[in-house]
Order: sequence, then structure tokens, then C-alpha cells
Amino acid sequence: MITMHRMRGCGTLLAALARLAAFSIFVFAMRNPAAQAQAGGSLTVSAAASLKDAIGDVETAYKRSHANTEFANNFGSSGTLAAQIDQGAPVDVFLSAAAKPMDDLEAKGLVVAGTRHNLLRNSLVLIASLSSGLHGFADLTGSGVRVIALGDPASVPAGQYGQQTLAFLHLLDPVKAKLVLGKDVRQVLAYVETGNADAGLVYATDALISNKVRVVATAPSQSHDPIVYPMAVVKGSRNEAAARSFVEFLAGPEAKSIFQRHGFSIAEK
Repeated sequence: MITMHRMRGCGTLLAALARLAAFSIFVFAMRNPAAQAQAGGSLTVSAAASLKDAIGDVETAYKRSHANTEFANNFGSSGTLAAQIDQGAPVDVFLSAAAKPMDDLEAKGLVVAGTRHNLLRNSLVLIASLSSGLHGFADLTGSGVRVIALGDPASVPAGQYGQQTLAFLHLLDPVKAKLVLGKDVRQVLAYVETGNADAGLVYATDALISNKVRVVATAPSQSHDPIVYPMAVVKGSRNEAAARSFVEFLAGPEAKSIFQRHGFSIAEK
């Protein structure tokens, strides 16, 4: 007959063996990217604010074939997001609305080699309220326009493109006193939607999501730097295999179709 003391000893041994097995599986998963990808896990995606709606739909599509993957999204101006990554924020995938923020991270070795690709393109538009009498960029100098919303050029790519466009059209100095700066392109859109600004410069894709504004004019393509959206896996990703898998999906036909439905064009390789 086995005594209670021995039964407790067997139970303790079995528990210890179970803990050891679980730890071994954990270590294997951490050291084996393929196992990580199969298990899914959590991915933190930092993406330009203009991608908010499209990325949500893309992630939903991705989860249909990767049910174990959970997403934590951080949307904002590309410059701010890049600064957060530079300061050690735990991010797995970065999607920027301009090349420079990605260039800066790549120069510091904060992007996984070989994972950076130009994904999308966009255009810049001048928007106003539905009842506005604006007909073009030249009207921005008129007395009827008191406030023009623009993303802060210090960190918002749309603001940088907007500043370049106004300078190209010789309007920057005449309207400088009218400019109010937003923390990202979606805040610029909100300023115009709520009437806090008479006009604003946003991406064409942002104008598409609103039924409270109209597109007055499209900025000439030669008036600003090419609007390109690069993506990459961030160095130090806690789940690099899953991050690589998601980046590969972003460049695939299903994701491209979703982006195009949201008004983006696909970047040429």
C-alpha cells in the first residue's frame, strides 16, 4: 500500500515535471520562430493615422487564417510613432506615411533587414465644409477663409506635404497667419468637419471617410514629395516570425484589394 506521504511525494514530482515541461515548451517557442508563428500571439502595430480604417479591415482578414493572432494598434503621426520606437516602445510592425521616419529608424538599426518595402501611395487634397464657397487653392488667401488646418510639419507627413504644396503655389507666406496645426491628419479632418477650420489639407483617403467635407482640389503631384507608405518589422520584435508573416500578408493580393477599396493605390516595386 502506498502511504499518503509517498502519494504527496508523487504528486509533487508530477507537478514539478509538468512545470518543467511547460517551461521547456516556452523556451522552445521563444527560440523557434516557426513555433511562434504557428502559435500566433500578440502583435503591436504602429501605423500612420491615415491607415486606421484600412488596417482594421486588413487585420480582420488576416485573422481569418491566423485566428490565434491578436493585434494592439497605435495610430498617430508617423514622426511621433518613429520617435516612440526610437525610445524603446515595444512595437512589432511599423507603417509610415512617409519615407523619412522609416529612413531614420533604419539608419539607427531599428528595422529588421530585408523587411522594409514601399506598400502604398496616396494623394493630397484641399477640403472644406459642404457649404463652403472655395473653388481652389488660390481662394485660401481670401477674407472668407480665416483658419486653415494643417498637420504639424515637425512630425506629420501630411503637414510636410501640405507645406511643400503651399510653398510651390506661392501661398505659404500669404496664408501662414491662418494656419492651425494638428497632431495628425485625422485631427485636421476633424477641425474642418466641426467648423473649427474653414479648410484643411489631408490625404484623399481621409476625405473619403467623411460625409461632412468635400474635396475642393487635389494638390499637383509635382508640388510635394511622393506620398509613399513604407512598412517594416521593427528590430527587437517580441514575435518576429508573426510580424514577418503579417508584413508578407500586407503585401499580398487580399490586403492590397482592401487598401484599394479604401482609396489607396499600390506602390510600384
